[in-house]
Amino acid sequence: MQLILKYFPDLTEDQVDKFKKLEALYQDWNLKINVVSRKDIDELYLRHVLHSLAIAKVIRFKDGAKIMDVGTGGGFPGIPLAILFPECSFHLVDSIAKKLKVVDEVVEGLGLENVKTTHSRVEDIDDTYDFIVSRAVAAMPTFVHWIKGRVAKKQNHELKNGILYLKGGDLSEELQNYSKATIYNISDFYTEDFFDTKKVVHLPIKFKG
Repeated sequence: MQLILKYFPDLTEDQVDKFKKLEALYQDWNLKINVVSRKDIDELYLRHVLHSLAIAKVIRFKDGAKIMDVGTGGGFPGIPLAILFPECSFHLVDSIAKKLKVVDEVVEGLGLENVKTTHSRVEDIDDTYDFIVSRAVAAMPTFVHWIKGRVAKKQNHELKNGILYLKGGDLSEELQNYSKATIYNISDFYTEDFFDTKKVVHLPIKFKG
């Protein structure tokens, strides 16, 4: 928890309380339905929570923003971002029902009212969002294909509407056809070794009606 406060010192009491509760909720539910590896559950704040919040070092979502988390798995990056941005709405989508069971229980346990979940493939979601976030669920060309038509037309942020993707390693080949993509090294925001090769990729997506 100290890790979160190290990089996000301006949290409200309510946000601190919710971030503190995360660990116990995940440990409890992970024993019943395994969504986070044993090693990762012991380093939940570093490997999952802080990693998810790297997106908030790239952009501060404005109140009223709509964000979809595709392939949310155990609720990352969606749940930590929903705690940090309580005035934004988050739609967490996954095609695996048992993972969403854990997400639903964590959301309920935290009393998060700005999160909804859907058991679905993203292609079947009929809505548009300011940003679509995800944590390396597919190569970028595949992901871009999945979320086609899901990015809202109206721009409310300095950063153009589109994808915010958490990814590691060498992305040059994967992004070679995306000249507008911007890569942010997470190591510029956090000093921990875990983030040395990790990145946030922003890819603006034009609205196609």
